[in-house]
Amino acid sequence: MPPKDPEISSASSPRNTKPSRRRAIRRLVLWYRRNAAVTSLVDTATNSANAAGNVAGTVVSSAGSVVTNAGSMAGSMLQPLVFDPLRRLQGNDNNNAPNSIDDKERLWISVDGMGGDKAPGEILEGCLQAIERLPIRIKFVGETKKVLNAAKEIGLQDSVKEAEANGYLKLIASGPSIQMNEEATAVRRKRDASINIAMDLVKKGEALAMYSAGNSGALMASAIFRLGRLSGIDRPAIGALFPTKDPGQPVLVLDVGANMDCKPSYLHQFALLGNIYSRDVLQVNNPRIGLLNIGEEECKGNDLAIRTFELLNSEKRLQFEGNCEGRDVLSGNFDVVVCDGFTGNVLLKFLESVGTVLLGVLKAELPRGRRGKVGSAFLRSNLKRIKKRLDHAEHGGALLLGVNGICVIGHGSSKALSVVSALRLAHSASSHGVMEDLQKLQKTSETSL
Repeated sequence: MPPKDPEISSASSPRNTKPSRRRAIRRLVLWYRRNAAVTSLVDTATNSANAAGNVAGTVVSSAGSVVTNAGSMAGSMLQPLVFDPLRRLQGNDNNNAPNSIDDKERLWISVDGMGGDKAPGEILEGCLQAIERLPIRIKFVGETKKVLNAAKEIGLQDSVKEAEANGYLKLIASGPSIQMNEEATAVRRKRDASINIAMDLVKKGEALAMYSAGNSGALMASAIFRLGRLSGIDRPAIGALFPTKDPGQPVLVLDVGANMDCKPSYLHQFALLGNIYSRDVLQVNNPRIGLLNIGEEECKGNDLAIRTFELLNSEKRLQFEGNCEGRDVLSGNFDVVVCDGFTGNVLLKFLESVGTVLLGVLKAELPRGRRGKVGSAFLRSNLKRIKKRLDHAEHGGALLLGVNGICVIGHGSSKALSVVSALRLAHSASSHGVMEDLQKLQKTSETSL
């Protein structure tokens, strides 16, 4: 009878389970070190991601000193790529239940329920989720029949009735809505469209802010016609939050699509608006302002950039840090970056694609077969979070700055989660005194602008 293999015998013995686990983990560590794709991620990482850190901690506690290197390596993976541009705004609201929110603190927000590619169903679902997480009440404006049919299709009838009974939700009827492919001037023809009625609620003081994921041109036109521009502001701007390498420090970029052609005075005004928003909502004591340009030197750029640089550099109300190159937008070195709407919109759309492309590249680089499946199991959840945090559509919306009211513009393809984030943004702007400070800006604008 052939002698037993001592390695097999020891591995099958209960007393030798721990050495066997050590060998298995050691092989896994060697595989990670030899794999070029994973090694490149490890070499560039500096801090631990939460999920990877938990896995590393479990392994370290059970495997001893041999696996400590594996734990630190896994724990340091991916954190530089993981960030949340709305971390400051979100806080701990995700776990809030309706009963934990004082009804006296709830603020009214009007919602264009017919705006967006997935309206009214996804918009309604997002509003109901926001009511549970945030101290808000919602006036949901939409075509009654379509709203009720959508609620029935996705099983939200009982939730709608409960929210109405508690006074958290109020359905307001509107006429035919403005479609995504219509001209902005449609707001004049369709006076009872949902976007107009929602805007009127803000004008009358029956809501502190409004949200729409519909036609952005129509929203801007409706805001200008109904709310009016702030004194001294020639053109309103759309400000969007971009992620940076610092999880708690998003950068505000404006304009990202409202004004294709700009004058130096417009960009100067954008900087003043962005400074107030960053200070009041993002709680940045002294926002650092940057001008998007092709070089750091003040002589670089086109005529618009050079003349704007002179205005911002002489503005005493701002902490102007100079030109910001494209590679520095997400660096965390700036709190506000100003540019014309054409450039800003290109930058925004580019950022929207980064998450999907990055996830696809990493998936392609991971080896196939048994080893590839093992590696993917460790990385899959992290990669999905990276994609979501890089995708601007996942973070709700952008603020329309420069009009006499708070308006949040959502992405046209917004789903329920995006609606929640946008309403959180609307609530934050409403509760941090943004409009009061903008009113103060009007008093000095005639002499300084």
